[in-house]
Amino acid sequence: MKEKNWWLVSIGISAALLIILISLWLQMNNYFVEPTKLISEEGTNIYLQKNWENKLKESGYTDQPTIKVKTGIFIQSLKFFNSTEIDLSGYIWQRYQDGIHDTIKPPFSEVGFVLPEQVNTGNTITPQEVYREHINGETIIGWYFEATIRQPFEYKLYPFDHKTVRVRMWHKLFSKNIVLVPDFEAYTSTQLDKIFGIEKEIILGTWNREDTYFDYKPSSYDTNFGISNYIGQTDFPELHYNFVVKRKFENAFIVYLLPVLLVATLLFAALLTVSNKPDLVSKHGFNTSGFIGACSALFFVVMLAHIQLREQFPGSGIIYMEYFYILMYVYLVIAVVNTFIFSIGAASWLTIIHYRDNLIPKIAYWPVTLITIILVTLVVME
Repeated sequence: MKEKNWWLVSIGISAALLIILISLWLQMNNYFVEPTKLISEEGTNIYLQKNWENKLKESGYTDQPTIKVKTGIFIQSLKFFNSTEIDLSGYIWQRYQDGIHDTIKPPFSEVGFVLPEQVNTGNTITPQEVYREHINGETIIGWYFEATIRQPFEYKLYPFDHKTVRVRMWHKLFSKNIVLVPDFEAYTSTQLDKIFGIEKEIILGTWNREDTYFDYKPSSYDTNFGISNYIGQTDFPELHYNFVVKRKFENAFIVYLLPVLLVATLLFAALLTVSNKPDLVSKHGFNTSGFIGACSALFFVVMLAHIQLREQFPGSGIIYMEYFYILMYVYLVIAVVNTFIFSIGAASWLTIIHYRDNLIPKIAYWPVTLITIILVTLVVME
């Protein structure tokens, strides 16, 4: 087959593989909808009846009836402080009905909720009561809060990752059978396709708003906190307000992925200059030491970019984008070994190197690269 035809085959295969890779990226960028979203008071009552109140009856807890306290939240600002901590500020309010919640209603200047994942960073403030109103037989109390929430995030799919920032909420009297329920009436809509409980003009930097919802997560502990007959030790329904954000791919692409693609392109261009034909050697100025020097320069570019990326996620395992850097390390070594063996004419039995002036490594460069990335993508997606 003519050399031109080999290149046409390589281009065709590369184009097909690129389409497959892009389709996989689109799948990675999809957000999985949480199946336990709470969208109405009726659905919440059904969930609690099935997953909490019936279990209490089966376990013999009949002396502590479940007390439900309507609770709402509104986020005004959100910032990722580092890879595991988020700074939040906003309002949390609760509704206490006369005759039902009289014994648990917090007095003035006391906070009626606990954020169990909050950490003390030295600059957070204690929640402050900002309003207390008595309307139609119930007292609505609202607090302004600033908190740093620590929770584990998964960065394996970076830069195609989504983050679900959860705000866990307990009632202050968590030793009692008090369950917080969403205050659905306080929001315009809490349906599946609506974003609620967050400032519309919130600044998120490299993130986009994707979704918000309430749900319950059963919590179990291997301690009773020193409280005899602690009712919340097993499968207690903790109310979570969840805010889903999606990373802006273009930012990560420009900062981290584009340099790797440029290095891969430059390495391919350098590989095209490899030849033992006198006219091509004089035309391209190819020599082994120059090629190795170019690869060394490209190595430092990749290494510095890799270090910069790794510093963003110090406690995480290998993230998806890191595999691009690892692949380039391997390619740089293979390119140097290939060029050295070809230039000195060693190992003549290695047809893959010596065939038609090093043609096979050149035409196989992009197809093999794309196949490798596709395989890595499939593994990461599992």
